[in-house]
Amino acid sequence: MNTNPTLNTDKITVTNWAKRYSEIRNHSVLICEPLEIEDYVVQPIVDVSPPKWHLGHTTWFFETFILEPNFPGYQVFNSQYNFVFNSYYETIGARVIRTDRGNLSRPSVSDIYKYRKYVDEQMNSFLESEFLTEEIKPLLELGLNHEQQHQELLLTDIKYILGHNPLFPAYKKNEVSPKQFSENVEMISFSEGVYEIGFKGKGFCFDNELGRHKVYLNDFKIADRLVSNGEYLEFMQAGGYEDFRHWHAEGWDWVKQNEAKSPLYWHLIDGKWMNYTLNGLIELDLNDSLCHINFYEASAFASWKGMRLPTEAEWEVASNHFEWGNRWEWTNSAYLPYPNFKKEAGAVGEYNGKFMVNQTVLRGASEATPTGHSRNTYRNFFQTGLKWQFTGIRLAQ
Repeated sequence: MNTNPTLNTDKITVTNWAKRYSEIRNHSVLICEPLEIEDYVVQPIVDVSPPKWHLGHTTWFFETFILEPNFPGYQVFNSQYNFVFNSYYETIGARVIRTDRGNLSRPSVSDIYKYRKYVDEQMNSFLESEFLTEEIKPLLELGLNHEQQHQELLLTDIKYILGHNPLFPAYKKNEVSPKQFSENVEMISFSEGVYEIGFKGKGFCFDNELGRHKVYLNDFKIADRLVSNGEYLEFMQAGGYEDFRHWHAEGWDWVKQNEAKSPLYWHLIDGKWMNYTLNGLIELDLNDSLCHINFYEASAFASWKGMRLPTEAEWEVASNHFEWGNRWEWTNSAYLPYPNFKKEAGAVGEYNGKFMVNQTVLRGASEATPTGHSRNTYRNFFQTGLKWQFTGIRLAQ
């Protein structure tokens, strides 16, 4: 969750706010429709949160940041929920540690849906009241984008939960994933020079996108498409996971410690590579875009190809010249503040600034990204060893 002090809300009417709120909140519920009750509680690893926690946490945001301080007479649904659904806001108080979210058999799934219904009813009343002032609208927009962030995490976590069930159950049998493949790769050339990156214009952005600034780039080339499963399989078959020369030292340690041999969700069964998708376990599509690899793997593959990963500045400058949005794309840039970055006061300022260490920037979007929640200035970020997100590779040189 981030904050944006430049949000333009002048033309957003009360009706539009209520409509957007309802549509975005309902989409979270829609994502969970295929789940069984047992699926809502599972937390296989620390990075994955149980689906019911996402539903509760996003509801807690609106209750804590919008209703409690701004809607006179509002009664908190359950005073214990601040402890349960606070994610990492020190300003707000104590919370369940992240590793224990899967131990929360209570509140029940039905309790959390009652919580959502209660808060949504109160929010609808608030949105039609005189208490929705201009000062609150940027925070409301932030809450909606925060929910969309969790919708992507929700789908990503659901895939991890089901993909680590020994039965490999499908999330949806008819789930359609976008395809992007061309047999030939064109390297798009850019001349050295001074370019500008960062958010510009009206509308919403997160604070880490602000501070549009100039960057100097040398001549570079960038691929017009993502790396495919088939291309990455060639790397594996050439001994890519056994050749230390292509790996960062930390990456090579990761390979040995985890006995890494393939991307997440790939399984060699009876001599055939299978891939767990949202449609269940299917034969690996060699022409599909590679997915679920970490920064170490992306860098090693690029080295094996005699290339590299683009910087985030190169990616943004070039992004209007290729299709993106199928996979989050690893860059070779550390997640650092832009010039003049400033943390906001209070709890809403806790999100971005304190995570600007030991993280690597991802650019683009993925098939899990909600519609309308992507732009070429969006700066996603994860730790180098994580691979449960919908991550892929675009090469540069």
